[in-house]
Amino acid sequence: MRGVVGLIAISVLALSRNLCAQSNPYSIEIDLQQQTAYLLRNGRAVYSTPISSGRYGHLTETGSFKVIEKELNHHSNIYGRIVDRYGRTVVADADVDMRVPRGCRFVPAPMRYFVRFDGANGLHAGILPGYPASHGCVRLPDQSAIAIFNAVEVGTPVTVFGRTPRVRMNYNSQITMQRQRYAPRPEERFTAPWWTR
Repeated sequence: MRGVVGLIAISVLALSRNLCAQSNPYSIEIDLQQQTAYLLRNGRAVYSTPISSGRYGHLTETGSFKVIEKELNHHSNIYGRIVDRYGRTVVADADVDMRVPRGCRFVPAPMRYFVRFDGANGLHAGILPGYPASHGCVRLPDQSAIAIFNAVEVGTPVTVFGRTPRVRMNYNSQITMQRQRYAPRPEERFTAPWWTR
């Protein structure tokens, strides 16, 4: 009798895992070289967004991971800024090990729409300066962080690949330059107002 109950329990567990896998068709791919993240549905990219991954000394790890936690209003336990009693920033890139001057305090960095996938690292809303600048997390524009946070669940696969670029370059500027290079040039008669000719 115990063998039958155990077999039924194993069958139910296997079936529930399959149903969970089918109920969440999403996965995330992060390309460090291109500084772009993709949301995939059933293996097809349905959304892409620029990112800012870990800078040298704090590189975002490559590999295959799974979402292990989602938290709407997460704050860093390690990084933040030091502000004076009036709220003015004294040290913009601080960590908890720094000495905090008298009359100042450490303020943890906000990491809204946090999707943890590797130890302390995850995707979250943040500032994108146009190059890898984080302490290992993957920063996203606010709207992208919201979209990914709402689409994925704990257990969603996350794949991180590529090499982090060494050069500080502004990806948005590069895209703009490419668009300008291939855009048709307007005729001169349409570029200057008629009254200035």
